[in-house]
Amino acid sequence: MSQRRRRSLAFLTSGVLALPLLAGCGAGDEEGGPVAAGQDIAMTSRDRVADGGVVRWAVDTLPDTLNTFQADADATTARIAGAVLPQLFVMDAKGQPVANPDYLEKAEIVAREPKQVVLYKLNQQAVWSDGREIGAADFVAQWRALNGKDSAYWTARNAGYERIEKIERGKTDLEVKVTFAKPYTDWRSLFTPLYPKQVTGTPDAFNEGARGALKVTAGAFNLGAVDKKTATVALTRNARWWGRPAKLDTLVLTAVPRAERPAALAAGKLDMAEIDRTGADRIALAHRDAKAAKGAEGAGGAPAHGPGASVTAAQATMSWAIAYGADESKAKEEQASRAANAEAAKKYAEEQNALRTFAVRKSLEPAYTQLAMNGASGPLADERVRRAVARALDRKALAEIVLKPLGLPAKPVGSHLALAGQPAYADNSDALGGQDTQAAQALLADAGWRRGGKITEPAGAKAGPEASSEDDGKTPSGPGTGNDGLYVVGQDDERNGDERGGDERAGDEQGGAGNPQDARPAAGPGLSPALTVTPLAAQQQASLLAQADVARAAAGPDAARDTATTDTDAKGAPVREGDGAGQGKASAAPAPAKQARTSGSMLAKDGKALSLRFVLPSGPGSESLRAVGERIAQMLQKVGIQAELKKVADESFFKDHIASGQYDLALYSWPATAYPATDARPIFAKPEPAADGSLLVEQNYTRVGTDHIDQLFDQALGELDEGASRDLIRKADARIWAAAGSIPLYQRPELVAVKPSLVNAGAFGLGAPRFQDIGWKKSPAATEKNAKEKK
Repeated sequence: MSQRRRRSLAFLTSGVLALPLLAGCGAGDEEGGPVAAGQDIAMTSRDRVADGGVVRWAVDTLPDTLNTFQADADATTARIAGAVLPQLFVMDAKGQPVANPDYLEKAEIVAREPKQVVLYKLNQQAVWSDGREIGAADFVAQWRALNGKDSAYWTARNAGYERIEKIERGKTDLEVKVTFAKPYTDWRSLFTPLYPKQVTGTPDAFNEGARGALKVTAGAFNLGAVDKKTATVALTRNARWWGRPAKLDTLVLTAVPRAERPAALAAGKLDMAEIDRTGADRIALAHRDAKAAKGAEGAGGAPAHGPGASVTAAQATMSWAIAYGADESKAKEEQASRAANAEAAKKYAEEQNALRTFAVRKSLEPAYTQLAMNGASGPLADERVRRAVARALDRKALAEIVLKPLGLPAKPVGSHLALAGQPAYADNSDALGGQDTQAAQALLADAGWRRGGKITEPAGAKAGPEASSEDDGKTPSGPGTGNDGLYVVGQDDERNGDERGGDERAGDEQGGAGNPQDARPAAGPGLSPALTVTPLAAQQQASLLAQADVARAAAGPDAARDTATTDTDAKGAPVREGDGAGQGKASAAPAPAKQARTSGSMLAKDGKALSLRFVLPSGPGSESLRAVGERIAQMLQKVGIQAELKKVADESFFKDHIASGQYDLALYSWPATAYPATDARPIFAKPEPAADGSLLVEQNYTRVGTDHIDQLFDQALGELDEGASRDLIRKADARIWAAAGSIPLYQRPELVAVKPSLVNAGAFGLGAPRFQDIGWKKSPAATEKNAKEKK
């Protein structure tokens, strides 16, 4: 596996799923402006936090490995590492990496010529749980494991470590001197987390020794029991911790799927959980109902939402009539159904009563949702068409669909490489231009697309979406598969006749979780769906490993410096005359005669309509994403582009469509990173032909890139002047905007349900959790008593 490919895998593993722990870039207080939304964690001074107690914090899954540098590491791996292993640099509230005084007294570049030298001065109290001092031996072992020179180490990422020339002890045991063979601006990204030499010292220990256990740690917490039966990981207070002691006795990470978290919260199994929009709406309605009950004596009974809430009086009467009618078989069946519905309504009401004891803390995740355009083939291989698509979008309206109902700022993201508040952030969208229908139409006309153009099709073929409703062969179709086929905005069903905008419809569906008083009842057990985001890391890793086999393309001539590549994945070659036809066999039926029609108000060129496959996940929790997709399709329709919304199974969305290039348009998210010169390069690197003739796209699933963008990333990576490096990153971002392969839309919402008395925890935004400060707020009486004792 090549180093570029390993880096690509690594960012998927460490970046996409470890979102709460990633953010920021560089050091500098003024650049990047204010964050779009600050942390919402009920920040409380430690003297007001009680000592002791347990907090149960939801995670998606139990980790397959505790080694963050392996391909199957996930968000839970990163969360555990953050609590039990040295983090030399951590992210502050603006997403900037800052030295962690628990481990470092100082870390700085002490020489730039002839080679870059970084000197780490370690906290003299920092020791591993076995009593050994943290020192140069741990740095050396981790460097040798991750520099890519020894293939016996099964590493997923080595970015930066391959630039190190040597590591040696400084003047004392507390000093570690790192000399680089090549300058590396993101040197702060290295050695976080830092593993003990017992884990990184040999391939066997690295590959297998830290998968299910960490015998030696050095954090505010120790790793306790990993219990697969109860799906929990216990982190216990480290008695040998030299820093401020953890407030909690135990932090229990509990694996609960997101769809099941409202029920788990209500059942008392969790104290804190990241939730989706549906869960937030349920908590908002629980508070609204509680407030309404206080204002009306005697109010009570089942809530006006949830199971059975949409049943009309006529339907209820009909159900009663059948249940107690003369037809015994139907009556028995209806009575069982009524009993089940009554039980579901009772359970829902009990859960709502319990959910009113939780609060929802809100911020914006260090991740953004984008519209991706596949520039490998078809109409979007033309940069003018990609630019036209981008100029047709009202990005603020799209952001408002998702964020405005939550009471979160709905400002569009202006950078591919940083988020507002991070030092590298600058709004470079002017390199492409904002929403402008006339400009979009002019670009399409310049590319040769005309309204009312002739369209040639085989005789008898149906116009519109039915003409291309076959599945792409990658995903099973039909009932139960999650692949609902195609939906063409403006043509398919009665929803397209709705004159309301997509944002209004989404608001109707989603209610007002941002304000309990604004929340409105909705039919059915769910109220409004969650925005789904980045696909599972395992799916992404598998797709990345397979993409060289899937994305077939002939290596063309080198493109000009600033010309986006249009290398084409091999999606099937035309059958040559005589192929598959042997002597004496019946000849194939003649091709059907072609008939001509016009494209009407839509665009056409060379006998083909301008129609784009817009792939979206079909599963529960993706409704908001689909609402955004529908609104985008409406915007494109205004400039003559037909978007066919194709809903596919969640498990195949990334693997079989995005990574393999089987799409024209798609919505998915990328995480922000503290180190864009390192981590973002694989996402925007120009695709390269592999040795076997396939196309290596790394993580650039749009297949759009330029030599100039690659050069700017390389220059930024080797520039030790932080200001100059950030300037190069901004220039790269402007070129990425101009290439129009992907269009950032909005920063993703972060919603966390918590017990109100749990403090220094919740929606961390761009910052990292400070695990030792998380705890339960003291009662007013205890706080008053402490104050008197201090006097």
